[in-house]
Amino acid sequence: MRLKMCSIHVTDPAAAHTFYTETLGFETLMAMPEYNLFIIKDPGADDSSVGLLLEPSDNPIGADYMNAVHDAGMPAIVFGVPDVRAEYERLVAAGVEFKGEPSENPYGTTAVFEDGCGNLVQLHQD
Repeated sequence: MRLKMCSIHVTDPAAAHTFYTETLGFETLMAMPEYNLFIIKDPGADDSSVGLLLEPSDNPIGADYMNAVHDAGMPAIVFGVPDVRAEYERLVAAGVEFKGEPSENPYGTTAVFEDGCGNLVQLHQD
């Protein structure tokens, strides 16, 4: 058994796909705009890797969950990076809005940003 796919609710899957691929650097695993279906994967990963479904939040339950997590200040997902500070600087230069500077805590170095599609995303240093 292995992890095949997980999802994150977003306000606009097409816009999220653009942000997650063009700004963050993920790659498209599947894109079917006519069905509002977008799945991304880690850069360089093969097509059998874990996919991240950019789930439309048009379902009231999904929208309520997405909004409640965001309003509580909780990241909806965590992405690992080798150097949080370098990634922070790259993304700030690309116009990404962070909640603050990278910080160190007992569980590592982290930084949190807005994805522009209803979520907070945390970077964690590998």
